[in-house]
Amino acid sequence: MNAVFAAVFIASAALLMFAAPDKFLTALMGGARSAATAALTLFCIYAVWMGLAAVAEAGGITRGVARRFAPLCKKIFKTRSDEACEAAAMNLACDLLGAGASTPFAVKAVAAWEKEGNFYAQKLLFIINAAGLQLIPATVTALRAGAGSAAAADIFLPSLICSALSLALSAALFISSERIRQKISERKRAAFRWHF
Repeated sequence: MNAVFAAVFIASAALLMFAAPDKFLTALMGGARSAATAALTLFCIYAVWMGLAAVAEAGGITRGVARRFAPLCKKIFKTRSDEACEAAAMNLACDLLGAGASTPFAVKAVAAWEKEGNFYAQKLLFIINAAGLQLIPATVTALRAGAGSAAAADIFLPSLICSALSLALSAALFISSERIRQKISERKRAAFRWHF
């Protein structure tokens, strides 16, 4: 990926130097300023949400949320691990709120499922996170507001519809493919037993 970005930058710089050499330095500095502003905005958003997540964890709110969602979580992810359910519940809550601080919880859940040997749950959590279902797209709204958007929250409904459809389709395809894989595996085992 670094090679692709380097190639794009070199090609763009060469074209700009050829077409408008007087604007090269201005464009370069403007791009750097925009990148630094976006990075600082994201840092502030993540710092706020990570702080709130730490307070929620210290106050026992995460355990309470996880306990309420434990039966559903265990059913969806086919797991017995309370630790993984707590981390997955926090991951999904952060994602739904658009907090942008969900990754540490996902890593914790995946590590717990790794010990359990539950690859189904790992894959399903990845799919749910990749779909990016958000009830409140807080990070994108904050970035749009920081970039000077007059209607930063207009992304709410299109984001919700697209991410919900994406989640439904990807989860359905994954569950179907897992069932097919399981049936094929059972047939192979049955054929192996019959052979011997």
